[in-house]
Amino acid sequence: MKQITRRVFVRSAFLTAVSATFLPGCVTGRARGRVIGPNEEIRVAVVGFRGRGADHIRSIMTLREKGEKVRLVALCDADRNVLEAGVKSMRDKGVLVQGYMDMRDVFASSEVDVVTFATPNHWHALGTVWAVQSGKDVYVEKPVSHNVWEGRKAVDAARKYGRIVQAGTQSRSSRAIAEAVAWVRAGNLGKIKVSRGLCYKRRRSIGKVNGPQPIPEGIDYNLWCGPAPMEPLMRKNLHYDWHWVWSTGNGDIGNQGIHQMDIARWFLGEPALAPRVVSVGGRLGYIDDGETPNTQIAFFDYPAAPLIFEVRGLPERSGSERMDTFMGASIGNVIHCEGGYVVIADDNVVAHDNSNNEIKRWRGNDDHFANFLKAVRSRKHTDLNADILEGHISSALCHMANISYRLGRKASPTEIRAAIKSERDAEDTFQRMLEHLKVNDVDVTATPLTLGPVLKMSPRTETFAGNTAANKLLTRNYRPPFVVPARV
Repeated sequence: MKQITRRVFVRSAFLTAVSATFLPGCVTGRARGRVIGPNEEIRVAVVGFRGRGADHIRSIMTLREKGEKVRLVALCDADRNVLEAGVKSMRDKGVLVQGYMDMRDVFASSEVDVVTFATPNHWHALGTVWAVQSGKDVYVEKPVSHNVWEGRKAVDAARKYGRIVQAGTQSRSSRAIAEAVAWVRAGNLGKIKVSRGLCYKRRRSIGKVNGPQPIPEGIDYNLWCGPAPMEPLMRKNLHYDWHWVWSTGNGDIGNQGIHQMDIARWFLGEPALAPRVVSVGGRLGYIDDGETPNTQIAFFDYPAAPLIFEVRGLPERSGSERMDTFMGASIGNVIHCEGGYVVIADDNVVAHDNSNNEIKRWRGNDDHFANFLKAVRSRKHTDLNADILEGHISSALCHMANISYRLGRKASPTEIRAAIKSERDAEDTFQRMLEHLKVNDVDVTATPLTLGPVLKMSPRTETFAGNTAANKLLTRNYRPPFVVPARV
């Protein structure tokens, strides 16, 4: 363990110092993945496993126990303490894995076929692009990108190099939801009137600090930041709370909410970005070091029916720890149709008529990771339940909503009502938001909501029409050498 750790860490330090002797972007057109025979093992490396990545490890081990020819061969994390503990834990179980701090070493290894990513959001797209350029197949957690532009680059890279890239939107492997989608789109409840996503998930204050905080011992902060600015840590916790800072996260609409955003779009059958978006919200109920809204609504004006998304991080009322529900769901979806509605809440997928009578129920899930491995063997991205393109479009919708919010201005409820009056079902959604804030003792006069501008999107080019500031937020200034290449 000590010998491997020393070698890996020395290599990591060398790469950091000289901007790497191996950069995937430098081998464009030359990298080739190993052809995996039907009886050969698929060798997997997990990158980032302090949180969600631990589930990746469990999925691999469980599938192996069930007879799937798959083997965990490497772990990678920019936190030395997490890495050493992970390598030791696997070896104690008799699983010999190589440990890396720098993911570029993983891509350079001929002993790795597949890379799974559960890093912070700002690493997802670049890691994916570099991995596929190196001949690896990829399973990447949601959202698949930190911004719209880099998400499209991940799609382009997957197609150019013929790699299999699965998005971690596990609901796409739900047989229950897939059957409900097909049933609704077949017209059994008439036309869809509104496809709604809900993310009512308790999010407490992350606290407020005075000045820069120390980087936790053992973390290579250069590698941790990667494409993001290497700025002083201005919050109490480096881990997880990166979700609530724009340079690394996308708020809850792009964290938990991406799952429900994807389902809402799936029901509509929309294959591209919405032509218009407007978002309203704020970080309300406390003052802390977070930047992203804990209360947000977004209206996406698809031609056939609108997609409306709601985020609530405050509880059902001040002093409670329970969360609101809407038509039986708190984290889920409600698909409003002419002849009834479908509610997705946890594992319950239920159709009702307009008199609230249950008329149909669906059950069943398939293994999302097993589906990915099936496509790795078949070499057909069409075998994936959540191909990178689907992950990109749904992630980009979250980014669109956040761009509107970030360009917004403080506004009164009267101004907001006037601005969103043309959006279908907007008035009721906004009124429920106001009532939710009121029972949480939030005075929107003293702490006004932010009203974002209506942004017009070209689904073909994935750029905004006539808004330079919005288009600037479609991408970011990357920190060399951690740059998403313009030409993959």
